[in-house]
Amino acid sequence: MEAPLDSASLAQEPVKAMYALGAYLVRCGLEKRLLELVNIRVSQINGCAPCLDMHTKDSRAEGETERRSHLLNAWRWRETPSLTNRERAALAWAEAVTFISDGVPDPVYSEAREHFTEKELADLTWAVIAINGWNRVAISLRCVPGSYQPKN
Repeated sequence: MEAPLDSASLAQEPVKAMYALGAYLVRCGLEKRLLELVNIRVSQINGCAPCLDMHTKDSRAEGETERRSHLLNAWRWRETPSLTNRERAALAWAEAVTFISDGVPDPVYSEAREHFTEKELADLTWAVIAINGWNRVAISLRCVPGSYQPKN
């Protein structure tokens, strides 16, 4: 396998734009732990090892338990009671936006509207778009997981 490409130095302007979106999302008002759960779940769906490595570490740094992170693949099961209804609505939204060719089903939309304001839902949508974008960059350019350490 060939060496990974350094997207940060090869395409500085789009990387800056992605970092700016990330900076906005950190201060948009959505809970950091919720955003990390979404980042982990979307990265699981997309099979992005570098992003899973990063966001599970960031999630733990925010106080998330490993148990909840490990159970995200099975978040719909009743046997996964540690998630709140708001978190479940966010995960359903994240999956629907990730699998967008299927559309966002009416029940998912209605559930999200019950738990999020219009602004929060718009911000959550941008968060899903951002992690999907990072997943595609990391997978396509063969980024290697393991070296990332949280800033906290």
